[in-house]
Amino acid sequence: MTSLAAIICVAIVLSTALGVYLRLRQLDWVAQNSQAVPADFANHVTLEEHRRAAEYNLLKTRFSIVSAIFDGAVSLLWLVFWLTPLYLAIGAVIEPGLTRSVAIVLAFGLASSLLQLPFDFAETFWLEARFGFNRQTVPGFFVDQLKAGMLEFVVMTPLLYGMFAVLHAWPESWWLFAFAGFILFMVAMIAIYPTFIAPLFNEFSPLPDEAMRERLERLLRKCGFESRGLFVMDASRRSSRGNAYFTGFGKAKRIVFYDTLLTRHTPEEIESILAHELGHFKFGHVRQMLALTAAVAFAGFAALSWALGPNGLTLAFGLPYEPGLALIAAYLAKDPVMHILSPLLSWRSRRAEFEADDFAKSMVGEEPMISALTRLTRDNLATLTPDRIYALFYYSHPPVPVRIAHLRGAS
Repeated sequence: MTSLAAIICVAIVLSTALGVYLRLRQLDWVAQNSQAVPADFANHVTLEEHRRAAEYNLLKTRFSIVSAIFDGAVSLLWLVFWLTPLYLAIGAVIEPGLTRSVAIVLAFGLASSLLQLPFDFAETFWLEARFGFNRQTVPGFFVDQLKAGMLEFVVMTPLLYGMFAVLHAWPESWWLFAFAGFILFMVAMIAIYPTFIAPLFNEFSPLPDEAMRERLERLLRKCGFESRGLFVMDASRRSSRGNAYFTGFGKAKRIVFYDTLLTRHTPEEIESILAHELGHFKFGHVRQMLALTAAVAFAGFAALSWALGPNGLTLAFGLPYEPGLALIAAYLAKDPVMHILSPLLSWRSRRAEFEADDFAKSMVGEEPMISALTRLTRDNLATLTPDRIYALFYYSHPPVPVRIAHLRGAS
């Protein structure tokens, strides 16, 4: 193992330690504030509801500590011990070439999914079920896992063949072609996902409430938003959580409400939630996030141009030169970097949420939005008292108390 490999391993250990530290901060802060409802919510959240949310968040955070330590340990085991046996096992049955490189990556993906499966199962049927969120059956869980795995195989196999073929044909400039292909794929997925992928996992039907549909369509016209319709997703098959989103672009945009959201919120709250989502459209947040993703991806592919070379990461870890192994090593090595950058990368997302909230306020007023946020927080057992530094790393949205304070203070 070279000094570079040692640095990567130490970075994984330090990143894991940082994650544990941040979660311990969250545990301490939530526990300290679990016996009193914040003053701004005293009229909307009972002490019993606040304590139950604290109990859920404390248990969820402890669970995530175990998961984070496990993930860090598995990353080290792959890099130090497991990649060589994986290479030898695949190499014993597949000759050198593109197919072997692809098979190594796919085998790694399958093994990683199997290692993660017990945590996903425990989270669904122990943690989420304990607090009344889970509505999925065990057979349904495994069917979803199988569907997701097959979809990943169908999508990733041609992409990997394409990337390794380009690497073989243009070893110096391949990463530029791969980056361009990634951007095309990312844009294509925005259009493909709502029509072909999402229906594999959920059923979507037109919003049946005529009065509600007319009300929301008036808001759409007011905002100049064109879409292919308002849809309801059968989210209640798996969870009692509520949400809404819009997906796609151009005339293929769809607005989707979870059926759980529609049954719990007033018409005014639903309108405010839609107004918030339309704020993302109004301010071009999807395009901005695509641009940010493209910038990060460009830097990532530039790093891969070295990592996948004969003097790259396989050499650093004393592995045989094999592009598939190098890609796996790069994938594992990126986690500490992304962890450190997460506050910066999430800053734009949190700012976008404030902008969308302000837009919703301008369209329907602040009270429906505040009421909707409060109800979502209460129903989803989100903590009203997160640790500030923890939230900085792991919250893509500002904490709800901060959002509500902003709504009340924004002009």
